[in-house]
Amino acid sequence: MRIPRIYHPEPVTVGQQLTLSEDAAGHVGRVLRMGPGQEIQLFDGSNQVFNAHITHADKKRVQVQVVSGDVDDRESPLHIHLGQVMSRGEKMEFTIQKSIELGVNIITPLFSERCGVKLDAERLEKKRQQWQKIAIAACEQCGRNRIPEIRPAMQLAQWCAEEAPGLKLNLHPRASQSINTLPLPVEQVRLLIGPEGGLTAEEIAMTTEYRFTDILLGPRVLRTETTALTALTALQVRFGDLG
Repeated sequence: MRIPRIYHPEPVTVGQQLTLSEDAAGHVGRVLRMGPGQEIQLFDGSNQVFNAHITHADKKRVQVQVVSGDVDDRESPLHIHLGQVMSRGEKMEFTIQKSIELGVNIITPLFSERCGVKLDAERLEKKRQQWQKIAIAACEQCGRNRIPEIRPAMQLAQWCAEEAPGLKLNLHPRASQSINTLPLPVEQVRLLIGPEGGLTAEEIAMTTEYRFTDILLGPRVLRTETTALTALTALQVRFGDLG
């Protein structure tokens, strides 16, 4: 069996004996049914990986001994902040999971005029916590050792108005530029992905006011979750670490 990678929410040090979080203990003890003597890998978001072995395990509590650690940098040189207008149900979860596998650093869920998600503040915060857990699980799976941030949801206009370095991109079906025609080098990107129905004319005009560059992905109309992944892949090929 492949050695499981487990996120630990507190700083880890070599030689430490620690108790896994409740979620991690459930996965290791109940799902994987691992026991004393078996090995796991830990990461704490510091870009390090730690080798550990289990010293105690039951269905509720797992303790491990940390035996070694080293820096393992798998982050792309391209920093991407994804502004994603929220989609319903599993589509948003899918976008978050796959975006993190593709190297996105920050995700901000957005409301726009055509956004189909209507949630109050309490339910939004529960959603954010759920999405952050999806982000952690994606890092455990893909090998990233830094946890991307899922920010609280905000209005599109508020997000566009934020001061941000680097390139600002908005996908537009009538744009004259593509990702491949953008000039090198680029180290930071703020990428806006609209809802299924697209941004309104007023919203597109607003992005122009905030100096977003309109780009075209291709001749076909993509669903919002496909658009995010296609754009992120193209950006990583052009400016990042895919190729």
